[in-house]
Amino acid sequence: YYLLSSFIFGISGTLVSVLMRIELYSSGNRIISPENQNFYNVSISLHGLLMIFFLVMPGLFGGFGNYLVVIFQGSPEVVYPRVNNLSILILFLSYLLLILSLISEFGAGTGWTLYPPLSTSFMSLSPSSTANLILGLLVSGISSCLTSLNFWVTILNLRSYCLTLKTMPLFPWALLITAAMLLLTLPILSGGLLMVLSDLQSNTLFFDPVFGGDPVLYQHLFWFFGHPEVYILIIPAFGIISIIISGISQKIIFGNQSMIFAMSCISVLGSVVWGHHMYTVGLETDTRAYFTGVTILISLPTGTKIFNWLSTYLGNLPFLQLRTNSALFALLFLLMFTIGGSTGVILGNAAVDLALHDTYYVVAHFHFVLSLGAVIAIFSAVIFNGENILGSKSLLPSSSCTLSLYHLLLTFVGILLTFSPMHFLGFNVLPRRIPDFPDSFHSWNF
Repeated sequence: YYLLSSFIFGISGTLVSVLMRIELYSSGNRIISPENQNFYNVSISLHGLLMIFFLVMPGLFGGFGNYLVVIFQGSPEVVYPRVNNLSILILFLSYLLLILSLISEFGAGTGWTLYPPLSTSFMSLSPSSTANLILGLLVSGISSCLTSLNFWVTILNLRSYCLTLKTMPLFPWALLITAAMLLLTLPILSGGLLMVLSDLQSNTLFFDPVFGGDPVLYQHLFWFFGHPEVYILIIPAFGIISIIISGISQKIIFGNQSMIFAMSCISVLGSVVWGHHMYTVGLETDTRAYFTGVTILISLPTGTKIFNWLSTYLGNLPFLQLRTNSALFALLFLLMFTIGGSTGVILGNAAVDLALHDTYYVVAHFHFVLSLGAVIAIFSAVIFNGENILGSKSLLPSSSCTLSLYHLLLTFVGILLTFSPMHFLGFNVLPRRIPDFPDSFHSWNF
């Protein structure tokens, strides 16, 4: 159910992004009328929320987590199967609330970040849309929290008696760390969203500067969840890639325990760097220096993981290594994730970020990590584990099937052509979330 729902929700999120690309294919108003520019912002908000909370999280965390964790640690079932059932059921409810926000009034054109004052007070174009969006996110957060609690207890208490934490495979470790981050940060997001909701509907003044509120407080609350969230999305992908590379090389990942340590470091560091999303709000120099330093520090454990994966590949015949498409997908993941991570190191510098903030360079950076990292991990996991999940070779393309190779090549070329030019747009300071642009930007957008 998790995998199927993430597939369906992912298609709806992709269709929205196709609308945006058609709009941006040339300057001028192409498909979104000049009277309704808000629709472009609505589609941006929906695309972000659908892809993050309804494609990657149910797919990697809920879907493969439920399938593979219990198998890897020899447990008969998760500890709370009925809670698990509740998690998947309320996911559909939250999706419905999100879609409801699209058709009530004008839609919530706030961006996926829902910053006040755009999402509160008289500036909100459609208070009922924004309220539906927030309620959908809160329900989705409850679903994620329940799943996290379930995995956390299952991994710690329901392991096979001979399996210690030291010898546990990397995928259950990845989910254990992800669940811990979710349980730490989701309540903060829920608190921030409830404050926005009460500002919107109940006349409270948390974020209204006229009455002594502070809109920047919301940014702190949101990004304290929002930055760990990107690691919540990518750490299960790390676990998947570890399974695949280990399975194809027929050996344990090189430096297995350093991989566990690296994932733990990434999760701890990832939770204390939220301010690098806010360099432009007037943080003082010392604070910006701290956030710059710690952000760049994250590249060390990440580099450790990349080199350990590559070292696992070494020593076998390369032709043996690449005999399956899931191996190619795993290598593609390493390449894309490295490129995306490198642009992240660039953006982590406060001085550089002041110029590049809210340009397409940032969009290119996180799409390289997510749409070329996390989504490729989902593809490779479906191909690698497909026969085991469905118990049949005929239903899914096997790892050596030509069709999945074509899929790999088309995906690779397509996403590179879509997201590479955005770096150049960003260096020429094309702002995000604007449906029109000067003709000088036409070539890269085209």
